Amino acid sequence: MVSDKVTLAHGAGGKLSQELMEEVILPAYGNPLLNELHDGAQVQMGGQVAFTTDSYVVQPLFFAGGNIGKLAVCGTVNDLAMTGAIPRYISAGLIIEEGFPVKDLKEILATMRQMADEAGIYIVTGDTKVVEKGKADGIFINTAGIGDVIRGTHISPKNVKPGMKVILSGYIGDHAAAILAGRHGLTLPDTIKTDCAPLCHMTKAMLEAAPDIAVLRDPTRGGVAAVLNEIAEASDCGILIDEEALPIHEEVQGVCDILGFDPLYLANEGKCVAFVPADKADTVLDVMKQNKYGRDARIIGEVTESAKGQVGLRTAIGGIRVVDMPLGNIVPRIC
Repeated sequence: MVSDKVTLAHGAGGKLSQELMEEVILPAYGNPLLNELHDGAQVQMGGQVAFTTDSYVVQPLFFAGGNIGKLAVCGTVNDLAMTGAIPRYISAGLIIEEGFPVKDLKEILATMRQMADEAGIYIVTGDTKVVEKGKADGIFINTAGIGDVIRGTHISPKNVKPGMKVILSGYIGDHAAAILAGRHGLTLPDTIKTDCAPLCHMTKAMLEAAPDIAVLRDPTRGGVAAVLNEIAEASDCGILIDEEALPIHEEVQGVCDILGFDPLYLANEGKCVAFVPADKADTVLDVMKQNKYGRDARIIGEVTESAKGQVGLRTAIGGIRVVDMPLGNIVPRIC
């Protein structure tokens, strides 16, 4: 491109729009379906289909271990995966602020392509709009995704029954800690970064090993606490988790102590909570540990017949405290 900044003219549908498409967007994630450049894409699907959409407005746009583009692809892929689907195709709508650096846009798009390739999906259609300076915080991204539901699976909170085990795929709060550190100028060790990752290959293997998994959920906004409360209410069961079983990095706990947060309520972008029949829990756990995104998976609790609709935490000293649903957005704009 002649210009190193995105201008309003790049969103006007003329020569500069074509230049943006041909020199920046298509090189980033072009594929035979997208390269047709129609208003939409014709794709091959079969059987029951899952469909999702989401928008991403995170600040800062770049943070330890990722950027808004990584969030956009992984978040959409994971939403599909949690329904018991194999993600196939996603769209990408870009709302870019006038003056946004083209080099930053290229980095974001390259990351989106990298994550799409890892997940085994295509970005097949999209849209680009440019708005006046000061109207978009740099860039917003909207996505939609579709996938094939794995036959024989039925993901629903209504399938959750007393006695089922609750499995968590790894350490919690890393993503929110990375965002908070970038936002507040806190220094974290290089080992603490966003956990943002595509989980679809792991969830596929889990469901192949145990098609009767009741629920899969990614604990994003509101964290593990919000997910468990939603499922407890929807299933009319109680959930009891063990504090000592919760995987939390010391550095993340330190950020929480400084800023007054509870890791249970912090957002994650590459974690999975699974409700599994007790006799399949070890099998599912073994499968998760074979995937790089599930190496730290562990059983953190179980479903109970008592305390219906509530979540309890068995503390390290032996008492039980109630884990409430968060009242609002604890950490705003983490995705």
